[in-house]
Amino acid sequence: MAKIIDIIDKPDLDKARSRVRQEIPVVRDEIVVPERLREYAFGRRYFIRTYGCQANVRDEEHMRGYLELAGFTSVQEEALADLVIINTCAIRENAEDKVFGELGLLKTLKTQKPDMIIAVAGCMVQQTHIVDKITQVYRHVDLMFGTHNIHHILELLDEVYEKRVRIVNVPSKYGEIIENMPTKRTHRYKAFVNIMCGCDKVCTYCIVPYTRGKERSRHLPDIIQECKQLVDEGYQEITLVGQNVNSYGKDFKDGTDFAQLLQAVAETGIPRLRFMTSHPWDFTDAMIDTIAKYDNIMKHIHLPFQAGDDMVLRLMARRYTVASYTDLVRRMRERIPNLTLTTDIIVGFPNETEEQFQGTLALVKEIAFDACYTFIYSPRKGTPAFKMIDNVTLEEKQDR
Repeated sequence: MAKIIDIIDKPDLDKARSRVRQEIPVVRDEIVVPERLREYAFGRRYFIRTYGCQANVRDEEHMRGYLELAGFTSVQEEALADLVIINTCAIRENAEDKVFGELGLLKTLKTQKPDMIIAVAGCMVQQTHIVDKITQVYRHVDLMFGTHNIHHILELLDEVYEKRVRIVNVPSKYGEIIENMPTKRTHRYKAFVNIMCGCDKVCTYCIVPYTRGKERSRHLPDIIQECKQLVDEGYQEITLVGQNVNSYGKDFKDGTDFAQLLQAVAETGIPRLRFMTSHPWDFTDAMIDTIAKYDNIMKHIHLPFQAGDDMVLRLMARRYTVASYTDLVRRMRERIPNLTLTTDIIVGFPNETEEQFQGTLALVKEIAFDACYTFIYSPRKGTPAFKMIDNVTLEEKQDR
C-alpha cells in the first residue's frame, strides 16, 4: 500500500522569480533535536551523495552536522545506511539524469530494507516539474526538501519517522541568512565558507536564481569569526563560496564589498585563501589590488566568459562585452604576477552561428587560459532561454 503524501510546501516559480526589495532576516535559532528523533537515530546510519557545486558540498556539511547532532553516524555505502539523502544539482540536464538513475537503483535497496528513509534535497527539487515527477514515479522517496529549509531537516525527519508518510516541503522564497548551523566538514585541512547565498544576475540560461533565491550576504563579523575558528583548528586553506562572490555586500548598501572581505579573511592568517566564483561584470580594481597585495590569497581566478560574441552575450544577459572581458584580463595580468586564469564556456546556445562560435575560439586563443570547462547548452525549464527557438543541431553542438 502506497504511503500518504503530505505536501507542506511546493516550489513556485513566480515566488522564486520575485526580487521585490525587502529586509533579509538573519536567523540564529537555537538547535533543538526532537527527543523522539534522538531515540530513533541511536545506532542508525546515514549516507549522503552530493551532486553539483561548492555550495551543494557546503549544504551537505550542514546536513551532516545536524544528523550527527541527532546521533546518526556516517557510512560510505548506501546499502549500509538507514537514511539516504541525495543532495542534487539542477544546473544541467545531465546532473538531473544521474539523480533519476540513482533513485531507480535505490528502489531495489528500499525493497530489501523497507524501513530505510530516502530523501531528495537541493536545487533539483526547487523545480515544480521535478517534484511532480519524483512524487509520481519514484514513490519510494520519503522526503523532499529544498535549499531554503536545510535547517529544518531534523523536524522533517522526525515527522517522517513519526507519521510514516511521504513529505514534500520545498518552499520558494526571497531567502534568509541562517547562522549557527552545525557542520561536519568533509575535509580536515581545506574548508568552504559561505559568504552569501542566491544570485541576482539572472543569466537567461541559468536556473540558480530560482533554486537559491535572491542575493543575500552574510554579515562580515560572522564570516570572520568562522574563518578565525578554522585557523585555530589548524585548517590550511579556505575557499570563500558564493554564486557570485563579487556581489558580496551590495545588499547592505553601506559600502561593504568583496575586496574588504578578502582583506579581512587574508589577515586572519589562513595560509591559503581562494574564492569561487566570479562574474566579469563586477570584478573591481579594488579586488584585483587586494589579490595582488596578499601572498596568502592564491593567484587563481575562475572567470567564466561563456561566449566570445557580443550578440550571444546579450542573449545570455551576461552584462559585459568581449572587449570589456579582455580589458579586465589585461588589468589582472598587469597587477597580479603569475596569475592562473580558468573559465567556463557554453557552446550551442540557441541560434549561435558558426561565425559566433569562431569568436569563442578566437577569445580562447587570445586569452590563453590555463584551463577551460566547456559545456553544451542545457535548456532549463523556467529560464528565459528555455523559450528561445534553437536552430543549432545536436551534432553541431557536439562538434563545437
